Parts: sequence; C-alpha cells; structure tokens
Amino acid sequence: MSIREDIRTVFEKDPAARSTIEVLCCYPGMHAIWMHRISHRIWRSKIRFPARLISHISRALTGVEIHPGATIGRRVFIDHGSGVVIGETAEVGDDVLIYMGVVLGGTSLTKGKRHPTIGNGVTIGSGAAVLGPITIGDGARVGAGSVVVRPVPAGATVIGVPGRIAGPEEQKRPIGQLDHGDLPDPMLRVVSRLLDRQSRLEERIFELERDHVTKEGEKIELIREEEVRKALRSVIDPEVGIDIVDLGLVKEVHVEENRVLISMVLTTSACPLVDYLKDQVRRTVLGLGGIESVEVEILDEPFNWDRFVAQKGDLQDL
Repeated sequence: MSIREDIRTVFEKDPAARSTIEVLCCYPGMHAIWMHRISHRIWRSKIRFPARLISHISRALTGVEIHPGATIGRRVFIDHGSGVVIGETAEVGDDVLIYMGVVLGGTSLTKGKRHPTIGNGVTIGSGAAVLGPITIGDGARVGAGSVVVRPVPAGATVIGVPGRIAGPEEQKRPIGQLDHGDLPDPMLRVVSRLLDRQSRLEERIFELERDHVTKEGEKIELIREEEVRKALRSVIDPEVGIDIVDLGLVKEVHVEENRVLISMVLTTSACPLVDYLKDQVRRTVLGLGGIESVEVEILDEPFNWDRFVAQKGDLQDL
C-alpha cells in the first residue's frame, strides 16, 4: 500500500480528479484511509486509546468514521466520504468503491464478529447500509439507499429495503460500474407476474363456466362475453396505468344477440375521464364485429381501491 497507488486509484474511479495536487489536498475519503492505517497499526499493538483518538480526529476532519479495528484492503476509494461509517469488525477487500453515506454496521450488542465482510471489487451506492456479520461477494453491487441484511453472492446486484437481488442477468455488468439510474426493479417483476397469473386464472374460470353451461344460447353468450372482456383489456385507465378489466372497473358484461350492455364503476365518484372511458369502451367493443349497439352504464357504486389491493394479495398467496 502506497500513496502513489492511492492517487492512481482516485484517478481511475473519479473522473472529476484533474491533478495530483488536487487529489492530495481535496479528497477527504483518501485522507480518512491514510489516518485509518495509522490508527489500525496502533490498535493492533493493543494501544487502544491513542488509536481511537486518531480515529476521532479523522472523523472530525474528514466526515468519515472508520473504527481503528476495521480491516481495509488496498485501492479502496471512498468517494466524497461524508457520513461514511465503518464498524470495528468490518472487513473491506481490495478495489472497493464506497460512496457517501454508506454504513457498514452491526446488528448485535455481543462482542465478536458483528460487522459485514466486503469482497474485492464491490461497489456500494450512496446511503446504503450493510448490516450484520454478512458477506458481500466479490464484484457485487449495492444500489443507493439499499439496506442489506442478508449475504449477497459474487457478481450480484442488490437494491431496495430490505435489499433484494435484482437477477442473475445483472452479473454481466462490468465490475465497479453501478449505473444508479439503470438498476432493475424486482418488485415490478413480481407485480407483472402477478397480473399475468390473474389473467390466466380468469381465463381458466371462463373456460370452466363455459364447460358447465348446457344451453347453446348461453354458451354463445359466454363466448361473446369473454371476447368482449379480452378486448376491453386494451383500454387503459390513464389515471392508474392499468387496464380497466384488471383494475376492476368493468362490473358486468351482458351480451344479448347483437347488443352489449357494459356496467362500470369509476375510480372516483366524479371521474373527469368518464366520457373518454365510455367512448373508448364503445369503440373497442364495436370493433369486434357482429355487434350493432353498445350501451355503457356507470353504476352508483364507487370503486374500492382497498378491495382491489386485497384481491391482488390473495392472488399472490395462491
């Protein structure tokens, strides 16, 4: 470990660095690493108070708090540094990039290993907290603001509160490149799969109803009703961004020969888009062919958002 190596690391990991004198004088994260090396050597010599005092002075000067008992590897770069906290039993590997506000903290009051172990080439985004004696694998990335309380495998990207692994395809990203604005959303995937599951369940229910109908006329009516409902999935409520069938705005669909009656509820008692939605529904159903008239009635019953959310939760438990 040398000063030249630390300076090269700053130039490699911070495009804002312009000159050696600027790096030497204006990078508190690097100053904190240098002061930690001194306090860490004193700490290992069992001289506790001077080591803690140097650590405390370093915190006051740089805004970075590194316990003298922590182990810091080579070419570690703390960008900006303000608010970074690294606990006593934390272990940080080589080539780690830490942004401002990161906490490597503990979750236990007992003595012993209680802080995380960070592998080589790990990137930890701004405001992230890695808590407990867990291991973050080599080359992993922790998104800004994440709270990680479980081990993270090598090469993975973890985001959210609590931290969730974004997916195996994210391991293809270059090591050290976090791309905060391009991180995937695992919860969006869950919701998307939930809606797909709901759609397949509804289709299955329609099939079972059709199989149990004995009269030919009723069979035709159910088939036409299913066609109408499928067509209405193309009509999106612009206020919510979900189609009106999944959202539960379509209360009933009644087909009688070449006429269709659609009963709807609204997201509010005075929906400003009522005329727009009614027009879109009429156009969509008339486009199926074989239908001469479409009547859209708005029921007095208000849309129940809590019930909609509860239904989504019940489907997720299936």
